[in-house]
Amino acid sequence: MWILDGLEVTVVGNIAGRLSEPGSGLPISSGQVTGMAAALYVAGACAGALFWGRLTDKWGRKKLFMITLAVYLAATALTAVSFSTWWFFAFRFLTGFGIGGEYAAINSAIDELIPAQYRGRVDLMINGSFWLGAVGGSLLSIVALDTSVFAKDVGWRLTFALGAVLALVILLVRRHVPESPRWLLIHGRDEEAERIVSSIEERVEAERGESLAPPSPDAELTIHQRRSVTFVEIARTVFSKYRRRAVLGFALFIGQAFLYNAITFGFGAILTTFYDVPTGSTGYYFAVIAIGNFMGPLLLGKLFDTVGRRVMISSTYLLSGLLLFGTAWLFDRGVLDATTLTACWCAVLFFASAGASSAYLTVSEIFPMETRAMSIAFFYALGTAAGGISGPLIFANLTETGHVGDTVLAFQIGAALMCIAGLVAAVLAVKAERRSLEDVARPLTAVAAGLPSRSPTHP
Repeated sequence: MWILDGLEVTVVGNIAGRLSEPGSGLPISSGQVTGMAAALYVAGACAGALFWGRLTDKWGRKKLFMITLAVYLAATALTAVSFSTWWFFAFRFLTGFGIGGEYAAINSAIDELIPAQYRGRVDLMINGSFWLGAVGGSLLSIVALDTSVFAKDVGWRLTFALGAVLALVILLVRRHVPESPRWLLIHGRDEEAERIVSSIEERVEAERGESLAPPSPDAELTIHQRRSVTFVEIARTVFSKYRRRAVLGFALFIGQAFLYNAITFGFGAILTTFYDVPTGSTGYYFAVIAIGNFMGPLLLGKLFDTVGRRVMISSTYLLSGLLLFGTAWLFDRGVLDATTLTACWCAVLFFASAGASSAYLTVSEIFPMETRAMSIAFFYALGTAAGGISGPLIFANLTETGHVGDTVLAFQIGAALMCIAGLVAAVLAVKAERRSLEDVARPLTAVAAGLPSRSPTHP
């Protein structure tokens, strides 16, 4: 799903210039695409995260990531047939609404299915796959915006249509993804949970040619099964019992949300405004920084499990922030061209991508299982609302002025927020590496031994 999100965000950023040209089929300006449409997409994602996040904890991970993908599929397909500005805006919001639910459902499912010693690297790599979609979106926009291949009012529509086709393929593949055994167990479906865990263990034993070691008796945990947890209990858990962890979650999400949503949506506009890069060529530059973004989680992910969460989260945020300050200084001095600016951004986002992915990992694993999807949704929604909605609006206005100083200011704000988040992580990050989720945050349903209960397994 992150591939689709990356495709969406990149395509919109790259086609902004084309949509604003006469003959595109839409009476819309570049600023409206990178500003209002981008903000509505993020607002939809925030609303969707909260709406679907609660249902993910209540109805299950698998059911919700099927529903939310279907919402995305329909909305992006209808974006492709936009005939007016209001229609484009409306379905950008609804596309984000589907994407937002995916963040809660997929991240909670990932962390509940992956063994503890590999959880960090797997989570980072899956979240980092967003940038594979960004590479695809960049290259796709080059073809779609080539007027010798497609008319001005056709190419950009095909990019959205392709997103719908890819979503349909992913929808078919997802039918084979199992439900989280942890979620099943806590919601009274222990026989189904046992079947899933047994099938996974049998498959692993067949591949290894040896039996798995039995779980340690010390890892057993007694729980009381129940169907739902109230909002009051969730709020009390997050903001009272885990207050320091809540501050950490907010800092990480606000920093990465402003940086990515502001810059990603506006990168194409920077190239065309300051370096006269043709709208049909911006995809080449974005493909380069997208590759840098993907390589960050891919190469650094293992270190989050070995070196540890605190060191890696804080260092990736701080390094990306400091490098961005340096990029802003060079940009202000006028010594960068389109190529060297792209190289600077590639370096910044190599570290920022790993840090941003770790934000989702962090809020997924540091709160109790019963609140996991809602916690991801809540921090994503509020952090993204603070940085992701205001970011594109502010950044679009700053880049549209054509003044170097305004764009430098946007860079510096993003850099400062990333550095602040890195400092917060250095103090508050939880040492969750190679620990079971239940050890990091005890389930709310955990009770004293002797009550009617089941003991969950500990991947």
